[in-house]
Amino acid sequence: MKKRWISIAAASVLAMGTMTAAASENETEMTVRVGSLKGPTSMGLVSLMEDNENGETGNNYDFTMVTAADELLAQMIGGKLDIALIPANVSSVLYQKTDAGIHVIDINTLGVVYAVSGDSTVKTISDLKGKTVYLTGKGTTPDYILQYLLEENGVSLDEVKLEYKSEATEVAAVLASDPNCIGILPQPFVTVAMSKNENLKSVLDLTEEWDKINSDSRLVTGVTVVRDAFLEENEEAVAEFLKDHEDSSKFVNENIEEGAELIAKRGIIEKAPIAQKAIPYCNITCITGEEMKEALSGYLQVLYEMAPESVGGELPDDEFYLTDLEN
Repeated sequence: MKKRWISIAAASVLAMGTMTAAASENETEMTVRVGSLKGPTSMGLVSLMEDNENGETGNNYDFTMVTAADELLAQMIGGKLDIALIPANVSSVLYQKTDAGIHVIDINTLGVVYAVSGDSTVKTISDLKGKTVYLTGKGTTPDYILQYLLEENGVSLDEVKLEYKSEATEVAAVLASDPNCIGILPQPFVTVAMSKNENLKSVLDLTEEWDKINSDSRLVTGVTVVRDAFLEENEEAVAEFLKDHEDSSKFVNENIEEGAELIAKRGIIEKAPIAQKAIPYCNITCITGEEMKEALSGYLQVLYEMAPESVGGELPDDEFYLTDLEN
């Protein structure tokens, strides 16, 4: 009877130990749900995606990649994503829609928008006068950038015909059928389009055009935001992501051939040789802290002055910028 009691007690202790170990493992294994757009923002994540797949990250990541920013907004608002890499102006819109329920933690891409055409007469923004320009949906980042540059260069919207398409691939298709058309495209679609038609050239770098007229701000394409509710409970996991994101972006920029293979593996660009050509022009980065705040706030200020609705009707306050997260 005594032996049986000892056996039961030992079994109970073992079971409790097993349960404790399992509970401890569950507590340390944090799953972070990350959403990104199929393009440069996801290109900067591919090394992290690979490490996560191989079990080499502190956090456990669940990645979602989509083609439209609206999908990411809906999932962030619905609490289905914890972190999202979205267009810079959209982050301000999301901040307003969630009653300050998100924070921006880094800039993941700078200017990636170009004018592409086989028309050799286009050398400046002013040369777009009297022409038809194809670009993605009204109210998107390329649209606001182009309208700002036209206005600053003395070209009214009455003097340029803007034709909107729903996706960058549709703009690329127009250029493929008629290389003399002018398309506004982000990378990597620029490189993809030019690889398929030798008559196409990048005739204007809109980042360069921006810098010519605006020395007080930078052209910011994409930023990374986190839900406030997730951040409050998981600050260490968010800091861990920020470090992982920085390392991943750095890897892609410094190891272009390997990065291109990973980009092709994830289906962001179909072929690795094209991805290899695109990477140097995608402005993949990971800017944090006060530098992030200065660059992003300056960009949003320009957009607000041009079209308040582009940033959600008002500029975000200082709480929007998470500049002191330890990574």
